[in-house]
Amino acid sequence: MTPPIPDDQAQGDGGPEEAALYIKSAVRDLSRMARRHRHDMLAYLLDMAHLETEEILRLRDLRKPSGR
Repeated sequence: MTPPIPDDQAQGDGGPEEAALYIKSAVRDLSRMARRHRHDMLAYLLDMAHLETEEILRLRDLRKPSGR
């Protein structure tokens, strides 16, 4: 019996950083679509999700050891 895979390492999603990058791109596209169709509140919420993914990625970069 194989041990369960932690949620942040599920097969096929590339890990937390790749997931955040994908979500960032997807919500940006969805926000544009929502805005085009005048779904302003939905566009706003998607923009907030986009900002959250940027913050997740920024904080992740700060925690990475610098190779410089």
